[in-house]
Amino acid sequence: MIKNLSILTILLMCGINANVTAQIYDVEQGCLVESLGGPCLPNTLLTATPFLRINPDARSGGMGDAGIGVSADPNALHYNASKLAFAENDLSLSATYTPWLRQLGLQDVYLAYLTGYKKINDLQALGFGIRFFSLGDIAFTDIQGNPAGTGKPREFDISFAYSRKLAENFSAALTAKYIYSNLAAGQQLSPGVDVSIGNAFAADLSLTYMMPINMGDYGSDLTIGLAVTNMGSKLTYTRDATKDYLPGNLGIGAAWKIDFDEYNSFTIAADINKLLVPTPVPFQDTENYDKDENGTPDYKELSFFNAAVGSFADASGGFSEEFSEIYYSLGVEYWYDNQFAVRAGYYYESPLKGDRQFLTVGLGIKYNVFGMNLSYLVPTSSRKGPLDNTLRFGLIYDFGSAGIE
Repeated sequence: MIKNLSILTILLMCGINANVTAQIYDVEQGCLVESLGGPCLPNTLLTATPFLRINPDARSGGMGDAGIGVSADPNALHYNASKLAFAENDLSLSATYTPWLRQLGLQDVYLAYLTGYKKINDLQALGFGIRFFSLGDIAFTDIQGNPAGTGKPREFDISFAYSRKLAENFSAALTAKYIYSNLAAGQQLSPGVDVSIGNAFAADLSLTYMMPINMGDYGSDLTIGLAVTNMGSKLTYTRDATKDYLPGNLGIGAAWKIDFDEYNSFTIAADINKLLVPTPVPFQDTENYDKDENGTPDYKELSFFNAAVGSFADASGGFSEEFSEIYYSLGVEYWYDNQFAVRAGYYYESPLKGDRQFLTVGLGIKYNVFGMNLSYLVPTSSRKGPLDNTLRFGLIYDFGSAGIE
């Protein structure tokens, strides 16, 4: 399907909204407004390449997007690559497909994720991943609505990770990323202002600690993870434009797994996430918006490090607003005979910062070396989202037991 959108709308909808809902910036109101309808969202956090924060994993997609502490599989690269050092298999690959904006009838907008890992030995593992986000076929128009050609906006990132155990129950990982964003290359925002391809580099740092919990006849362990992701250079689509932050994120998660017997196991997982980017200052706040009067908002001129550190105490609404910038995921998973899984979860985001709230359900099936995961999202808030009532699916292929000396 061809979408008639201006280049400016494309850039704002796809390039700077960290909460990955279809939204545009309303200059008159000074806030984000959803293109699918809904009220103004004050002080919503804004970044470039929001596709980096879309959950690409159908397994965790059935657990309210909780994934930092759950058992390791190839999709750990998105949440917490340090888990790969504890992976049970020697080599594993995963492919996941996520439809996007299907409630609008669009068939050519989707997120695809291919990832895998290889155990070097019992202490070390290497991971890799390719994430591709297609925005379909776009008929561009200029600000006046005149035709300006067609294009295929697309974004992708390539990731490589090294994970190592630093102790029997403790591991760390470093992930390097290259990010490519082509939303409207070759078009013009205005005379003399050409749109180009955005490029950036980023890194993730993650830690995992596993410990057994004594529950008598039951086997039990608790996994705690911490991941700081998408730390890197800013990105811009025009030569003279102010650069936007990548969606840097601090995530902390835990998963408690209980093995009732050789056939039945149950896991409860919880994650909290906080974007490490500045809270926008509305342009109506003339005292704090551009103190040096150089035409660029002061909050956009900070270095990544200063922006990340300052993101914990820069909201104009004080502690209550800072607290509202934390997002919560809670999920459960039941396995029978390590062959059939049932999952459920809930995700909550403050109404002031995006208002994504939804229930999820999911299924998992394993047969020999093959696995398949399905998940479905049911919204619980009145605000529409791009994954509402969407079925996601993923495939995993395990090449054997890791048993490496």
